[in-house]
Amino acid sequence: MLDLIGDIHGYSERLEALLEKLGYRKRGSAYRHPERQAVFLGDYVDRGPDQLRTVDIVRAMVDAGSAQAIMGNHEYNAVGFATLDGEQPGQYLRPRSAKNRHQHQAFINEVELESAKHQELIAWFKTLPVYIDTGEIRAVHACWHQGYLDALQPCLNADHTIMDSAWPQLHSVTSIAHRAVETLLKGTEVTLPEGMSYTDKDGVRRDTTRTQWWNRSATTYASAAIVDDTLRAELPHLQLPAELLYAYDEQRPVFIGHYWARGIPAILTPHIAVLDYSIGKGTPDGKLCAYRWSGEKTLSNDNFVWVDGPCAPPY
Repeated sequence: MLDLIGDIHGYSERLEALLEKLGYRKRGSAYRHPERQAVFLGDYVDRGPDQLRTVDIVRAMVDAGSAQAIMGNHEYNAVGFATLDGEQPGQYLRPRSAKNRHQHQAFINEVELESAKHQELIAWFKTLPVYIDTGEIRAVHACWHQGYLDALQPCLNADHTIMDSAWPQLHSVTSIAHRAVETLLKGTEVTLPEGMSYTDKDGVRRDTTRTQWWNRSATTYASAAIVDDTLRAELPHLQLPAELLYAYDEQRPVFIGHYWARGIPAILTPHIAVLDYSIGKGTPDGKLCAYRWSGEKTLSNDNFVWVDGPCAPPY
């Protein structure tokens, strides 16, 4: 029996509140449950106020066997931000641009770059598997895409962690491995028609958009794009190229984070649930969300559990 938990983004106090609500209690160094195990879906750092505390809680639970944890795009980005590019002296696999530094700033504020603690945390991020497949459920940060999972296998160890030697290849934009890991950890993406662009939640102008890979009816740019409704109304109702359409095989439930969902938690399909309900916004309308899985083959809205974001008004 598993409790799958979405993106935390440094909100350790909300994490502890959710664990308590789920029946986990602090014993020794870690939160534990007498019958269940937590599965964390990545994005432990960036944005929130307690980067180190969040990682400490997750890491202690993994060490104690009371949790499993996979890699999110923010941990993947953190490794690239910390890793020198052997092909370009003095440069890093993830460029230390103003945009990338801004995204990572909350972590940098707590952990001095190149310090012993920074190196320790980067080493731990590298121990996080890209995905979990128990034979009954699957977990990946953004997209379960079997073709890209297969393409990434040469870069992975037996435990689905990234090989040390593979990090440069994953950051080579021309490699299939790069496209694979970007899709698994950040989602399917399409280039908008010529001349079309939009400003994302971080103020970055983009001519590409992530797409609703879980939605079989989303076959046009307008219906597939993950954008707010105001912009969606401006996007063309042109059919997406066939090679950009992807449908999950529905063989077993899959749990994802990443997508800044809002409102009351609900399943996307009978076999797909997103658990990122925007706690990283730092506002009361965000939630830190879990799904209590007890062996069911079809998911149910009744199994979501959550706590509200910080400074939420009293009930």
